[in-house]
Amino acid sequence: MKVRKIGVVSLSSGILGEDFVSHEVRIGIERLKKYGIEVEFLPNSTKGIEFLKNNPKARAKDLIDAFNDDSIDMILCAIGGDDTYRLLPYLFENNELEKAVKQKIFLGFSDTTINHFMLNKVGIKTFYGQAFLPDICELSNEMLSYSKHFFEELITYGKIKKIFPSDVWYNEREDFSKNGIGISMAEHPNRGFELLRGSAKFEGKILGGCLESIFDIFDNTRYEDSVYLCKKYEIFPNLDEWSDKILLLETSEEKPKPELFRKMILKLEEYGIFDVVSGLIIGKPQNEEYYEEYKQILLDEIKNKDLSIVYNINVGHSTPRCIIPFGVNAKVDIERQIIEFKE
Repeated sequence: MKVRKIGVVSLSSGILGEDFVSHEVRIGIERLKKYGIEVEFLPNSTKGIEFLKNNPKARAKDLIDAFNDDSIDMILCAIGGDDTYRLLPYLFENNELEKAVKQKIFLGFSDTTINHFMLNKVGIKTFYGQAFLPDICELSNEMLSYSKHFFEELITYGKIKKIFPSDVWYNEREDFSKNGIGISMAEHPNRGFELLRGSAKFEGKILGGCLESIFDIFDNTRYEDSVYLCKKYEIFPNLDEWSDKILLLETSEEKPKPELFRKMILKLEEYGIFDVVSGLIIGKPQNEEYYEEYKQILLDEIKNKDLSIVYNINVGHSTPRCIIPFGVNAKVDIERQIIEFKE
C-alpha cells in the first residue's frame, strides 16, 4: 500500500505550532510533497506548547479524528514530549479510541511509547522509531540516509521487511535554528548489533519503547497521577500478555545517569517482565553516552541469565533511526546482524 495522505498529530509536546520550528516544518512538508504525499496537520496539532499542555482532550480528539478520517493512510507523530499519558481518560473512559480505530500506519517514538501501548490495547499494530520533526524535518540537505531508507519502505509498502545496523552514528544536533540548515552532523563508525547474553537467535512480537516513559507507568516522580491513570486503564500488558514477546527499551535525550538507568531496570525486574519475554533489544544511547555503563547494569541486574539481550539497535533517541514494527512476528539473528519481520 502506498501512502497518499499523512495526518500529523501532536500527542505530547505542542512544539510543532511554535514559530521557532517553522523553518523545520517547511523542510518536512517539501520532502513529503516530493513523494507525492498530501500532508494534513490535525486541527489542534499546531496550537502550540502552552495550549496543548493545558488541553490533553484536544490532543486526544486529533488522534480520534485521524482514525475516523478514511482519507488519512498514515498517522505521523510530530514529536515526543513527556505527558501523553494524560490523554488516557479521553481515549478510554467511554471506549472512544476502541470505537474509532481501524488498522492504518501509526508512527512515532519517545513519549509516544505510551500511545503505542494504548493502541496495542485496542488491537492496532504500530511502528516505532521516527517522527515528523526529528526525522522528516532533519536540517541536513537530505534526510539521514539510513533513516530515509526505512521511512521510504514504510510509505511505499506499508510495512518493514527487516532492519540491520547503520554503518555510522551521528553526534546529536545542538543547533536547530535556521543557522543549522544544510549543516551535517559529525559521524562515527557504528559497531553493529551486540549480543550481551543468551542465544543469538530468538523470535516474538516486539513491543516497548522509551525506558523513561515506561518507568512513568510505575513511578510518580515526574507526574503524580501517571501511575494511577496507567493502572486504571490497564495500558501496560500483564505478564501473560508479555509472554514470548520481545521487549524493546531505549533511553531519551535526557541521557539518564547510570544510577537512574539501574533504578528503571530494577523496576522492570521487580515487575517480572524479564522472566517471561523471549528476548530484550536495547537502542543505542544518544551520543553513546554511558554506553558501557548501561551494558554492565543490564548484565548485573537482570537475574534471568538465559534471557537473550541484544544491544546497540539504531532506534530511538540516537541518530540515525530505523523503524520497528510492533505486533508482527520478529526473527532476531545476531550472527547475520538482522531482524526480520513476517506478517
